[in-house]
Amino acid sequence: MSLRATYNVITKGGVNMEILRVENLSKIYGKGENKVVALDNVSFTVRKGEFVAIVGASGSGKSTLLHLIGGVDRPTSGKVFINGQNIYEMDDDKLAIFRRRQIGLIYQFYNLIPILNVEENITLPLELDNRKVDQNNLAQLLKLLGLELRKHHLPNELSGGQQQRVSIGRALITNPSVILADEPTGNLDSKASDEIVYLLKKSNKEYKQTVIMITHNMEIAKMADRIIKIEDGKIVKED
Repeated sequence: MSLRATYNVITKGGVNMEILRVENLSKIYGKGENKVVALDNVSFTVRKGEFVAIVGASGSGKSTLLHLIGGVDRPTSGKVFINGQNIYEMDDDKLAIFRRRQIGLIYQFYNLIPILNVEENITLPLELDNRKVDQNNLAQLLKLLGLELRKHHLPNELSGGQQQRVSIGRALITNPSVILADEPTGNLDSKASDEIVYLLKKSNKEYKQTVIMITHNMEIAKMADRIIKIEDGKIVKED
């Protein structure tokens, strides 16, 4: 069966559209004695609206996998399909545009622009793409994030949890195909961590947003619909 023929996945609950397909993905750094296999022939699929947690110890390859899915890096071999599009068939310029429009990235250390306020940081992807900001959508997003009263504040005027909420808003504002969260709670205390996972879960359930989250915390991973465990660059278990 061809990839396009398998794009629709039939389940007992009806038809679930496959939004992500990873095929035989590998990433190797160095050569000879210095060769490091960061990712080793990884394959899996994710359905639209699914919340998937990828877990593993430090150095297991989980962050490498997320970066390859997001088009931040290119693999040594293998393919990644998002909405049926092989992202590695694109040149760097087209991939950058695709990533900006179709992939929402959330990092552990927020990556906010310090001279931009909350509202400006959230809408930055639209500004870079010369797209008009829908003020109604922005207002709803600020409400979801609990940042209505902080929209004119700069990042250094916010707590760590609030800064991470801004980064979630920036990822959601373009209504991407997939949200990729790389250890989104790794720099937060337990209370703020719970709030961030709750927001990701809420965006997943209420907005049907597909979320793939990297974490080393199994308690946080249990909030997901499915857990993929990675060791030494390979998938060793799926729950």
